[in-house]
Amino acid sequence: MNAAVAAASGIVGLLTGASAVLAFRWSEREQARPTRKAQRTETMTAVLPPGVDTVLSVLRSSAVVLDEGDTVVKASSAAYALGLVRGGRLAVDQMLQMARETRRDGEIRQVELDLPRRGAGRGEGLAVSARVAPLGSRLVLLLVEDLTEARRIEAVRRDFVANVSHELKTPVGALSLLSEAVMDAADDPEAVNRFAGRMQVEATRLTSLVQEIIDLSRVQDDDVLTDAEPVTVDDLVAEAVDRCRQRANSKQITMATGTTPDLVIWGNRGQLAAALGNLVENAVNYSPARTRVGIAARRIAAPGSGGGDLVEISVTDQGIGISEKDRERVFERFYRVDPARSRATGGTGLGLSIVKHVAASHGGEVTVWSAEGQGSTFTLRLPEAGRARPAEPDPGPDDDLDEPRDDQLFQTLPEHIPAPEVLP
Repeated sequence: MNAAVAAASGIVGLLTGASAVLAFRWSEREQARPTRKAQRTETMTAVLPPGVDTVLSVLRSSAVVLDEGDTVVKASSAAYALGLVRGGRLAVDQMLQMARETRRDGEIRQVELDLPRRGAGRGEGLAVSARVAPLGSRLVLLLVEDLTEARRIEAVRRDFVANVSHELKTPVGALSLLSEAVMDAADDPEAVNRFAGRMQVEATRLTSLVQEIIDLSRVQDDDVLTDAEPVTVDDLVAEAVDRCRQRANSKQITMATGTTPDLVIWGNRGQLAAALGNLVENAVNYSPARTRVGIAARRIAAPGSGGGDLVEISVTDQGIGISEKDRERVFERFYRVDPARSRATGGTGLGLSIVKHVAASHGGEVTVWSAEGQGSTFTLRLPEAGRARPAEPDPGPDDDLDEPRDDQLFQTLPEHIPAPEVLP
């Protein structure tokens, strides 16, 4: 009995040892065997001619290399980002067909394609230029350049030229017709005076349009730091009010101002004055007679900064207001909420576009709040010039900083001035 137990134990031990030896040998073989990914990488490296991998890695265009079976041998990260390669295959049928034709006859081919953008909604496309060329005797190289942004910029430029041409044509045509009318009415002094007055109006409109085109070009191209200087906000507000005082008086519009003292912006004085002047001028032009326009400036804390290092200038009117669909486009060039009203006021559709570019070039922004029939508030936020600020005095018993005094009217504007009212 003991002998049988001993024999069985020996057999179990022998089997255990043999299993351990087999497992160890199997593990060594698995470790020595290259993974499928490593095999593919080694195969790709071996297939590509020397130096090609390095060249493709520095190209700005998206690059894809296909073998004779249309399998992707090499693809840049940009090719994956554009969605050209998926699952190891070229995902664009037009490009795949070009690659096959080039492999067959060795001819270099190039074509521009409009492709759907991955994850984008309907109608949003990707414009690309694809060029296919043979790479050695077995491979085909595909280079794809994204033209989407270039096409967008070209479309903007084309629209701008068309709009400028149209806007210039109107006053020039009017001047031509009025001059003919003056010649025909040479014997009628009253008619001559009437036509001459219209000619002055059209000439003024033409001059304003040309000047605003020049201003827009300047704020887009100039570096504000070249002529930057400390600009006092009080001076900017006073200049904007003076610029529109005559027009406001003719409509009996009250202009109320209130600013926090000693606010200073670092930037181009001419551009900043033009931007604020355009906002105030729009407020006056689009406000009914005998209403109020408010201009306020204060220091606010920049988001996440914990300090008051932004200057906020708000221009509020009691005008016709802007609809929700128009609010998204008011800062576009030549866009007018009310074209007929713009012609009556001499608006060119460039004023708010200039404001937007000035704000952006100075590191700030411009926003709008509006409701139809209640008026609008345009807010310009710009970085305050860095300087040591004096400590704020503790409020005394008769000096509550939360409530402005009568002589600080509009120092802190509400979100908007109430609905239009007729002043006595």
